[in-house]
Amino acid sequence: MTSSSTPRFAQVERGALCDTFLSVGPDAPTLCEGWTTADLATHLVVRDGRPDLIVGPMLPVIGGVAKGQVRAIKHQPWPDLVESVRSGPPRLSPVRIGKVDELVNHVEYFIHHEDVLRAQPGALRREIPDAEQRALWRALARMAKLMFRKSAVGAVLIAPQGRIVAKAPTDLGSVDIAGRPGELLLAAYGRHAQADVTTTGGDQAVAALWSSKLGLA
Repeated sequence: MTSSSTPRFAQVERGALCDTFLSVGPDAPTLCEGWTTADLATHLVVRDGRPDLIVGPMLPVIGGVAKGQVRAIKHQPWPDLVESVRSGPPRLSPVRIGKVDELVNHVEYFIHHEDVLRAQPGALRREIPDAEQRALWRALARMAKLMFRKSAVGAVLIAPQGRIVAKAPTDLGSVDIAGRPGELLLAAYGRHAQADVTTTGGDQAVAALWSSKLGLA
C-alpha cells in the first residue's frame, strides 16, 4: 500500500501471478492461445522493459537479433525469469509511479493471472476482494466502449456496482451480460468461455456477440 493506504492492485496482481508462476512451472498451459507460462512471462518482461522487442522481430534487418534476445529472456532459469517479472519496469520508468502503474498494469496482470489459473486442471478460482472488484469496475467503465466497439450487437454490462452500456443496440439487437467486474473483464477480453457470466438476449444476438472480436486489439 501507499502512504495514504490506497491499495496498489497492480502490485498485488503482479506478485500473486509470480507466485502462481513458481507454483505451476514454465511449461504450464495458459488461456493465451499457443502460450505456455514461460511464453507469458517472457511477454511481460518484454512489455515492462523491452518494448522494442515487441516489434523488433518483425523488422527485416534486426528481426533475427531481436528474436534471439527474446529467446534468451525466455530460456533463462525459470526462477530468474519470474523474478524479472516480479521486479517490474526499469527503475526510471514512469510506470514506477503508483497511479500510472495502476492505470497501465492492474487489468493486464489481473487478466494474465486468471489466464494461468483457469487453464490449469480444475480451472482454479480465487476470491477477488470487493475493493479490487470496485477498481476493476472503474477500469471496465473506462474501457468498455473500446473493448466492445467491434461487437456485432449491442452490449450492456451489469454488475453489483452498476450498469454500463458498452455498445448501443444494432440491427441484431442487444445482449445483457451479468457478473462480477472481474468476470465481465475476462469476457470483454475474449475469455467468455471461462468467465462466470450470464447473458440475456436472443440466441442469435448472443452468438453474434461471442463470435465478435472483442478486446483492445
